[in-house]
Amino acid sequence: MTEHGTTPETTAPETTDRDGGVQQAGEQRSPAQGDTAQPAPHVPVASDNPGRWGRVDADGTVYVRTAEGERAVGSWQAGEPAEGLAHYARRFDDIRTEAELLQARLASGAGDPKQALNSAKHLRDSLADASVVGDLVTLAAKADYLVIRAEEAVEAAKVARDHARAEAVARKQALVEEAERIAAEATQWKAAGDRLRGMLDEWKAVRGVDRKTDEQLWKRFSRARDAFNRRRGSHFAELDRQRLAARARKQEIVAEAEELAESSEWGPTAGRYKELMVEWKAAGRAPKDADDALWQQFRAAQDRFFARRSEAFSERDAEFSENAKLKEELLAEAEHIDPRTDLEAARAHLYRVQERWEQIGRVPRERIRELEGRLRAVEEKVRSAVDAHWRRTDPEAEARVAQFRERVEQFESQAAKARAAGDRRRAEQAEAQAAQWREWLAAAEAAVSSR
Repeated sequence: MTEHGTTPETTAPETTDRDGGVQQAGEQRSPAQGDTAQPAPHVPVASDNPGRWGRVDADGTVYVRTAEGERAVGSWQAGEPAEGLAHYARRFDDIRTEAELLQARLASGAGDPKQALNSAKHLRDSLADASVVGDLVTLAAKADYLVIRAEEAVEAAKVARDHARAEAVARKQALVEEAERIAAEATQWKAAGDRLRGMLDEWKAVRGVDRKTDEQLWKRFSRARDAFNRRRGSHFAELDRQRLAARARKQEIVAEAEELAESSEWGPTAGRYKELMVEWKAAGRAPKDADDALWQQFRAAQDRFFARRSEAFSERDAEFSENAKLKEELLAEAEHIDPRTDLEAARAHLYRVQERWEQIGRVPRERIRELEGRLRAVEEKVRSAVDAHWRRTDPEAEARVAQFRERVEQFESQAAKARAAGDRRRAEQAEAQAAQWREWLAAAEAAVSSR
């Protein structure tokens, strides 16, 4: 009976389908009849008009109308028949709501597609004996639709997983190949080590690789890291060996430099310091702390020597400058010698000038040519006068020869004694004077032989 106590019509009620057409309640339209990408069937809310989808008979049995006819879904003895239909209609609406929620999850892509497929199948399979009153035909169509959508979602998820897995494998493969290149070629040790550590973090972040493939790639990655660490360790071990050798060599250089610091052989020692600097650079780098300390020792010894040399050169330069002044004064005196008035006095005077000249000592290098040139001019003036005198006084030539020979022998003897005593300067002075007198002797002998 209906809620008004009349017998319901035996024909199935009409509903409006999703395409706007009229559909009988017993007419089932499968999603397979159209494109599965079309919108899902719209299932009416049963509780709005439960009498449209079922009835309660006189003994309280509740029926729902299906495509195959009526099916008993339960019994209602607790009240009015309308209340019974409303109760079973609310049950239908609960299932309908479940279907709508499942559809929303599939549309949003949230949740596990497999779980959604299981839920859709359970919903579809449960409708055959569901104790509900509502549009089971359309709800069944919607259940079929949800199963198809869920199957598509499962397949899409599988494709996405396969794609993600392929990308993950490719990323780890790329990391392996980069690690192997670093292991074989890298020489920028810090940068390469930092990169390998960063790559390990990247490796851990990559997910979705199957266990077997992941283990194979990890073995290669791990071997590459180990190979790099071994090669880097060998490099630094060899570097340590070289630095220890460099330290030993630089210690030897420092020891020699410190010995030379007190030397007064200015020229040879300065040259040796230059050689030691070349050897220092060729020795390579020692461990940093040792290298810095040894360099400070080397520079201190070098600076001590050159400071002493500079002080000595300053004293010598001052002495040489004073000598130059003395020789200028001596030249001013020598340049007044006039052999035309008294030749013997001029010669004696020149001899005294020459002795004092040698006694004064060295002058600055840049003054040597000037001062020596002025002295040679005076000597040439006296020599020319002597030659002229010799030519005028031949009877005395032999006496002069003997005298000159005596003076040559005298200076040669002085030179020999000075050299034997280790006085090189006085030896050179005596030899220079002997050479001068030897020239005069040769001139006198030539004059005698030409008489």
